[in-house]
Amino acid sequence: MDTSTERELFDFVAHEARLIDARRFDEWLALFAENGRYWVPLQGSAQLEGRAHNALADEDRLLLALRIERLKNPRAHSQHPPSRCQHVLQQPQLVQADVPAGRYELHTPFVYIESRGERQLTLAGTVRHRLVRRADRLQIELKRVDLLNADAPLPAIQLFP
Repeated sequence: MDTSTERELFDFVAHEARLIDARRFDEWLALFAENGRYWVPLQGSAQLEGRAHNALADEDRLLLALRIERLKNPRAHSQHPPSRCQHVLQQPQLVQADVPAGRYELHTPFVYIESRGERQLTLAGTVRHRLVRRADRLQIELKRVDLLNADAPLPAIQLFP
């Protein structure tokens, strides 16, 4: 794989986080493939994919769209004042690449800060992006967020680590 493809993948991960930080949720949702999934396993990295367990979030495109509509609704009590967030990403690591099939997996360590009013929540972990190239653009098939302290009691997370 050439360095321009690797740079494109890394830039995609950074762009995806910036869209969330800027509350550009509709544009963020458009990055997901039709079969895309956003998953925050309750057991973090210890949770195997495909096993039925509870999750902090396990949303397909339809559920993500519903959550985004709730976030944008002026009557959403949980958004008075609105939640804001900031992702701080380390350099993504390309874990798998099937260039002919246009399939890639990246792992990105992160720190996530979410703020609403006087409350601030800080989370750390690793994001696993499973990307596919369709019609010459990258799309998210899976965004898995493995929180470092997934086994600890957590307050409600309003946005998208």
